[in-house]
Amino acid sequence: MASIRNDSSRCFNLDARNLEGYLLIAAAAFCYGASAAIGKAVFNGARWVRGAGISPLILSQTRSTFALLVLLPIILLVRGPAVLKASKRTLLQCAAMGVFGICGANFFYYYAIAKSTVATAITVQYTAPVWVYAYSVAAGRNRATWLRSLAVMLAFMGCGLVALSGHEAQIRVSAIGILSALGAAFSYSFYNLIGADLLRRLSRWLVLFYCLLAASVFWLIVNPPWKIVAQHYSSREWLFLFGFAMISMLLPFALYLGGLRLLDPTSAIVTSCLEPVFASVLAAGLVGESLSAWQIVGIALVLSQSVVIQLPEGKPANHGDTEARRKPL
Repeated sequence: MASIRNDSSRCFNLDARNLEGYLLIAAAAFCYGASAAIGKAVFNGARWVRGAGISPLILSQTRSTFALLVLLPIILLVRGPAVLKASKRTLLQCAAMGVFGICGANFFYYYAIAKSTVATAITVQYTAPVWVYAYSVAAGRNRATWLRSLAVMLAFMGCGLVALSGHEAQIRVSAIGILSALGAAFSYSFYNLIGADLLRRLSRWLVLFYCLLAASVFWLIVNPPWKIVAQHYSSREWLFLFGFAMISMLLPFALYLGGLRLLDPTSAIVTSCLEPVFASVLAAGLVGESLSAWQIVGIALVLSQSVVIQLPEGKPANHGDTEARRKPL
């Protein structure tokens, strides 16, 4: 117990440096949550963007492509071209992370939002820490504990309450939405697992660039440029898609990186759990999605499992590994 208290006090010691880190991570979570609510408004045909023709596929594709186009000159000017040198093995791993991680998580997430509600999509997606933990235990990277087993039960109870309570109409039409959200959770889990391995030895900017490059190329194959041109998007719609890419991809990533440099990974991940809270509240305001009392309880359970599963296991973390992971920028 003393060890847990000591680890917790180290994680949540609010000096000026840590406070800045928490605010940066919270700002990133707000951007992600806001993008979920905005995406739902677009799928509903918001008048301010005439978004009826903007599908989850287009939103996912332009989100990666515009972010890549803005990121490249920033990297070249700030870090220099040398930061982009990578081996063939690294390129293949980044390609897998970009296609199965970024593309999968983005598409399934926004498809789930379109077919169900923001609360359902984001809550089911936030079971990702459980799947990562289950894989880590099966692969021998972590040991199972009663505390983390409790987190698994909290996650599935919470998801059940969010997905299956509320209006009867939602229950009838949300099955595909729930399955899509699970797809987003699995893709996000893969993204985190392979990303953690890459970030131990590579610059985060290199990883992000090649992941976005792979995602952009994949989307161009799935949805070629002439199909996009055939949609005849207006200048207002293109402006929205560009702004959405900055708000939902590039800006929150930069904020998260800034916060991660000031905090330990556990504190950063726990703070990012504000995302579903922001998303659900903003969706209620922007698109009128109401939350029942049971759904609010479900959200609280999923948020609690995200915190519980990150708690220290009673022995000090390997600070050497932490520093090694933070070294490349």
